[in-house]
Amino acid sequence: MVQDMTDKELITTMIDKYTDLQRIKKANGDHENSELDYQLKVIKNKLSALGIPTEEYEM
Repeated sequence: MVQDMTDKELITTMIDKYTDLQRIKKANGDHENSELDYQLKVIKNKLSALGIPTEEYEM
């Protein structure tokens, strides 16, 4: 049985993913990782489209 996510569940999951990606980027140090940068850009744009300011969650 498939259950649809509520808006709050979706937003919470996306915020969790965004903060996880930021922790990975911070742990990555000065190493260039274009895929990680792209994933951060995409999730940031998705959160923005939902009206969630990402500045509150930046490290």
